[in-house]
Amino acid sequence: MILGKTALLLVDMQNDFLHPQGAYARGGQSSAAIAALPARLLPLAEAMRAGGGWIVSTQFTLVPGKGGEPFISPHLKAMRPFLGKGDFAPGSWGNQTIDPFQPVDIAVEKVAYSAFYMSRLEFALSRAGIETLIVGGIVTNGGVASTVRDAHVRDFGTVVLSDGCAAFSEAAHDAAIASLATISPVMTCSEALAKIRP
Repeated sequence: MILGKTALLLVDMQNDFLHPQGAYARGGQSSAAIAALPARLLPLAEAMRAGGGWIVSTQFTLVPGKGGEPFISPHLKAMRPFLGKGDFAPGSWGNQTIDPFQPVDIAVEKVAYSAFYMSRLEFALSRAGIETLIVGGIVTNGGVASTVRDAHVRDFGTVVLSDGCAAFSEAAHDAAIASLATISPVMTCSEALAKIRP
């Protein structure tokens, strides 16, 4: 693994998802597994920085329309009816990557599960010379799985962090990891850290 060509891809590790004052906390949505992710991923991020690797952050974004009301897909609105004006807005505090991982090298807004869909992620990764993505974040069965699969079809190497991802359901997380193992190596954060910093 050549660190200069490798990125830790943090999927949606944002204030509105994780911070006690973020949109999900205000909506009563929480998960102990998701809350544990920053502490697990931070040593890996620090090792990547120290070794010359990249930190890339995807940021789920609700694009505002007329009057600032966000465009929210019907299925998301049905699952998360508390989301509204100002949540995950471009450039907002809630949209930003959480402080422990700042500053990131590349931040890319995303509007769907996959960070590659209608975004500049592939352009930025290619220009940076990044060939391999070590992927962690939320949620395993949503943004993580979709992004890993899209990276796979674009010929990026991937590593999925089994304990560096989480979902709102342990069963959903486990099923997603098992499925992703058919297209990508799966490692724990400690195993990945050992490869970066033997």
